Amino acid sequence: MLDNFSIEDLREAVRLIPHRYETEASGGITEQDIRSIAETGVDYISMGALTHSYKSLDINLKIIS
Repeated sequence: MLDNFSIEDLREAVRLIPHRYETEASGGITEQDIRSIAETGVDYISMGALTHSYKSLDINLKIIS
């Protein structure tokens, strides 16, 4: 987990971490950053911005027996 790394630090971390380990970038990632982050070579990108502004909908299921 590479949390809140700069683009340069992500590149360096991916270079240093053996390939048998998967890498994941997270922390403050936006739609504007995602391409640059993907180009660093990380395996996964976590982007909380996808859900931060989402309005929830309360759904429930009531079973009457």
